[in-house]
Amino acid sequence: MDVTTRTILIVCGDVLIAERCAEELAAFGDRYRTRIVSRVEQAGKKNGRSAPSAVFLDESAIDHSREGETLESVSALLAGSAPVVVVAAPEKQESMAFLITSGAVDFVARTKDFLPLVAGMLDRRVRMAERVTGTIQFPSEKLSGDFGEILRHEVNNPLTGILGNTELLLARRDRLPPGTIERLETIAELAVRLRETVRRLSNTWDEHQERHEQARPA
Repeated sequence: MDVTTRTILIVCGDVLIAERCAEELAAFGDRYRTRIVSRVEQAGKKNGRSAPSAVFLDESAIDHSREGETLESVSALLAGSAPVVVVAAPEKQESMAFLITSGAVDFVARTKDFLPLVAGMLDRRVRMAERVTGTIQFPSEKLSGDFGEILRHEVNNPLTGILGNTELLLARRDRLPPGTIERLETIAELAVRLRETVRRLSNTWDEHQERHEQARPA
């Protein structure tokens, strides 16, 4: 197997849909391999496998007889480890609104010929995640002294964009419903807190490096 091959986890109780999704992904050549499970509980069993690059979750895999197992809860859980594309009946989109608007998952309505769209969205989410990961420089021994600056740059730049766009939306609060305003204010508050945490962490790292340099024998 090519080292650049990515694994797509297909969580689907309908064997035909799962196999057709795998066929659609095969159109991307050797870029993806698929792992198919029919139940949600199987999705978390790695058995030596690494985390998937993306997940296709079909509502047919949800066992409503299991306490706490809902489409929303499972989507949120899986989104903690990989991008998730959810397929469900169109009327389920409203209950998934928060996860969709937060960017945690993508939603595809189960309508005629939806699988090409699912495959395309899975490919897009994997490529987006790889572009973000590819910009991050992890500190080697040679670069460790610059890690504080790298941390500030790689996290603060996206945070600045989040805060800026949030403030632009809040500037039009007279046109927004109260619930939306409250969520935007929460986003802004959390972004500010995260930026402050990054600042403290990077400063602490810089101080640690300075003490380490001073402690080195001349």
